[in-house]
Amino acid sequence: MEAVSLNSEPIFGEGEDFEDGDCDKLEYDNEVHKSQFKKEPLPPTVGLEFESFEEAYDFYNVYAKDQGFGIRVSNSWFRSKRRERYRAKLSCSSAGFKKKSEANNPRPETRTGCPAMTIIKLVDAKRWRIVEVELEHNHPVNPEIKRFYKSHKKMFLAAKKAQQSEPIKEIHTIKLYQTAVIDASCNGHFKTDEIDGQTPVDHSKNLELKEGDAHAVYNYFCRMKLTNPNFFYLMDLDNEGHLRNVFWADARSRIAYYYFSDTVAIDTTSLSNKYEVPLLSFVGVNQHGQSVLLGCGFLGHESVEYLIWMLKAWLTCMLGQYPRVIITEQSKPLHVAVSEVFPQARHCYNSSYIMHRVPEKLGGLKGYETIKRQLNKAVYDSLRIAEFETSWWEMISQHGLRDNKWLQSLYQDRERWVPVYLKDTSFVGMLPMNEREGLSAFFDGYVHKHTSFKEFLDKYDLALQRKHLKEAMGDFESRNSCFELKTKCNFELQLSKVYTKEIFNKFQFEVEGMYSCFNTRQVNANGPILTFVVKERIEVEGNEKEVRHYEVLYETTQMEIRCICSLFNLKGYLCRHALNVLNYNGVEEIPSEYILRRWNKDYKRSFHIDNELSVTDVDGPVQWYNLLCRHGIEVVEEGAESQERYQAVMQELDGLLTKFTVIDESFM
Repeated sequence: MEAVSLNSEPIFGEGEDFEDGDCDKLEYDNEVHKSQFKKEPLPPTVGLEFESFEEAYDFYNVYAKDQGFGIRVSNSWFRSKRRERYRAKLSCSSAGFKKKSEANNPRPETRTGCPAMTIIKLVDAKRWRIVEVELEHNHPVNPEIKRFYKSHKKMFLAAKKAQQSEPIKEIHTIKLYQTAVIDASCNGHFKTDEIDGQTPVDHSKNLELKEGDAHAVYNYFCRMKLTNPNFFYLMDLDNEGHLRNVFWADARSRIAYYYFSDTVAIDTTSLSNKYEVPLLSFVGVNQHGQSVLLGCGFLGHESVEYLIWMLKAWLTCMLGQYPRVIITEQSKPLHVAVSEVFPQARHCYNSSYIMHRVPEKLGGLKGYETIKRQLNKAVYDSLRIAEFETSWWEMISQHGLRDNKWLQSLYQDRERWVPVYLKDTSFVGMLPMNEREGLSAFFDGYVHKHTSFKEFLDKYDLALQRKHLKEAMGDFESRNSCFELKTKCNFELQLSKVYTKEIFNKFQFEVEGMYSCFNTRQVNANGPILTFVVKERIEVEGNEKEVRHYEVLYETTQMEIRCICSLFNLKGYLCRHALNVLNYNGVEEIPSEYILRRWNKDYKRSFHIDNELSVTDVDGPVQWYNLLCRHGIEVVEEGAESQERYQAVMQELDGLLTKFTVIDESFM
């Protein structure tokens, strides 16, 4: 660790606490400044960050002027070799006491030893963060008292200079931090549209916040930056400083994406249902088949521009790691934005969103119930593309629906949402295979049409805690329970030792379903590729039974198998038809390529860093911090499972700190 020195000479200089000169000029500048910033400045809060030391100083100075006191840099800490400031204490100008003067007529003492101060610290070698705050003074402060402090005079002189030339960075920063946290009485913006003859701003594209919402968002982010390792957030401001979009992801969400980045759903339920909170969520599936949050945000306007910003913010948060598959609702702005930001990803539409709108779009048509039944049959029962095409056009012709615009759009986009067109894509259970399945919104039950921003943030942590508890319970049950076997099939025994409890139960259902299949027979052979037909008796409407034929291809040399139902791609485990063919050919264990590692009960423990994210490929404290946080969270989660693990983790951490001390001493 580099040696540090304490410097009591502030970079801006203190001199006397206040000056009487130029009072008229300062009063004029004061009124000009008031006209520009009529909203009361926010108090300094632990966790708030700035791009530079000067920005942090200006922020505190504006607040100090509004409250009626001056500030000075009472202490600075520097790295001895480079004289680089990395910590500073900004104090009230009445802090401390002056040295006693031996002059015959010394100036009266104006300092009171005031404790009010703000300590800022350089983090990640580029941002300044407030780490400690004391707001209380031991002397009266009143902005109405005409007392002009030197720190304020510097601000006014900078403002005057800005009027004569290009706006300087400090003045812009003051405006940015005044407007970044929103004036709730103005629906997310200041009423500055007519200042300097500017063109009125389109406020319909800003976030509409009610009383208390702005401070709730602001306080939540400040608290999370302080308490949550690797918390990430971005705010999108327009040129006037109005808040348009917000994105954030906590450490757990970033870690979860590290494991479950293969298939991601973008949940826009709040947008499509016109909720008061314009919430957009990124959702994946964990090792238990449970939905897991991968980040979320507030979208000011459902447009391509705003959606692109949100997707890019998410990608930046996830260190540029692209998902393979993205699932959204059918939306042209979303389609354009996803194509722009994730051109490599397979973009699909969630059929449950589409089918959920059938009553709204077709409910008034004659023969609606028949139309709905035929549509479900075409979408979910078609095993081949030709079957879908035939069923679709029979429905269209029978009911005279050729001119229905909504059905036309669905047909044009059929390759993005109809399961029969998506059999070559892995969805790990996130694409519905029948009308009874569907992904519920991640925050379902926590947000409704009239939930405010403040109310949502109050419930946000509760929702995540319950989701995390559910995952932790799944981990515990999967590792410590013996699963009940319902058949004598070796496939069931094999995967009972591998899969998590929830995924094993789903696979077990397929093993049991092998007994509803019959008459497995080979119908063709092309070298090592054998074609089988498996018959299954399934239930249809009412108590009726129907026999369906499933074609299964089996490559004998590599032991590759594929069923026409494509359950493996859609759900992530083999279907009963494929299991029957393996059993028919004397295969006693499922080949390893058909046992997805992501369903393994020890998946997180055995997960290794991808080559693109390995330690040797990263350079700089930001990347180091992100990777350490990822693995640190893993250690914390594992260590909190028992008293023995907790003690082991604490012992290792103490050992690491000792090693760091040795390294620092060697460097010195």
